[in-house]
Amino acid sequence: MRRIRTTSITLAAVAALALPALPAATASAATTQATACPTGWGSLPEVRPTATTEPLTNVRTGRHACYDRMVIDVPGAGRSGLGYSVRYVERLYQDGSGRPIPVGGGAVLEVRVAAPAYDHETGEPTYPGRVSRPLPGVDLTGYRTFRDTRFGGSFEGETLVGLGLRARLPFRVQVLTDRIVLDVAHNWTGAR
Repeated sequence: MRRIRTTSITLAAVAALALPALPAATASAATTQATACPTGWGSLPEVRPTATTEPLTNVRTGRHACYDRMVIDVPGAGRSGLGYSVRYVERLYQDGSGRPIPVGGGAVLEVRVAAPAYDHETGEPTYPGRVSRPLPGVDLTGYRTFRDTRFGGSFEGETLVGLGLRARLPFRVQVLTDRIVLDVAHNWTGAR
C-alpha cells in the first residue's frame, strides 16, 4: 500500500515539473482567444429572393462587443421566407427616380428588403421614414462601425435603406421569425 502511494506522489511531482509555466502573455492570449469574435463572414453580396406582402414596421440598431447590428422588423418574416439583398455600393440611388441619396461613411451598404413600408391594402405607411433622411429613432452615437443611415423609400413592394459604415467590413444577414438581422463586424480579424 505504501509503495503505491509513494509511486503516485512521485508521478504527480514529475508531471508537475514537466509542465512548463504559462507566461502571463500566453495566459492573456488564451483569454482573448476564448472571447474572440466570430469570423468567417465576408463582404460579398448576400441575396435571398422571395417577397412578402407583410409590411416593414420598424428599423432599429444596437451595439455589441464584436459588431454593430441593424434589425428590420417585418412580422412573419421567417414564415414567409422574406427576401433581401445586402451589398456594398459606391452610391445609393432611390428606386424609381434614380436620384442619388448621400450616405456618410467610408463605405455604403445597400439594404433591400422584399417588403413594403406601407400597408398593401390601404397604401398607408407602416414605417415613418422619409426618403433621403436618417432613419427615425436611430441614434448612432458611440457605434464603432455604423456612421449613417438613410431611408431610400419603398417602391413596388421593396424597401431600401442605406447604411454608412466606417469602412468596408464583413457582414452577415439572418432572417428570424419576425425580423431581418444585419450584423457588421468591427474589423476583419475577429479581435475585440
